[in-house]
Amino acid sequence: MADLFLKPEEAIDVWDVRPGDKIADFGCGAGFFSVPLGQRVGPNGKIYALDIRPEALEATRAKVKLFHLFNIETQRTDLELPRGSGIRDESIDKVLISNILFQAQNKNAVGVEAHRILRKSGSLMVVEWSENSSSVGGPSLDHRVGKDETKKILESAGFSFYKEFSAGSHHYGLIFNK
Repeated sequence: MADLFLKPEEAIDVWDVRPGDKIADFGCGAGFFSVPLGQRVGPNGKIYALDIRPEALEATRAKVKLFHLFNIETQRTDLELPRGSGIRDESIDKVLISNILFQAQNKNAVGVEAHRILRKSGSLMVVEWSENSSSVGGPSLDHRVGKDETKKILESAGFSFYKEFSAGSHHYGLIFNK
């Protein structure tokens, strides 16, 4: 259902993903972004597909096999814990946070963890459900995290807002720099 609303390739184009990039996909779900990211970064790049749900990681692994991608590593993580990603400090070029802020109890911790693992010149892309789109399939409106709240969370974690982009009819997209 999500791919009717959101086209990962278009978001990746806006984000300037390059061959060789190392990217952490926070809350990878069924690999909706991980697979196209893995294709884009090529054999010299690496995607860390992170999720707390084992069934999501299984779905991502199945897609990875289907597309014969060897540069995607799945890992069960709790991104709300300190150092929860298990990734080294300042070792990642880009972090993607897609459709997980509305689920997180400690949204600030997710931002802090993204900031910790990003290199100094790294960037962060957020794709979340629009706060005013009452679409079928999304979280209830009272659980959604609006653009302004997302900006506050990430700016308090040390990021600077760079730009907003269209992420489909039911989502918004924001890019931040470290």
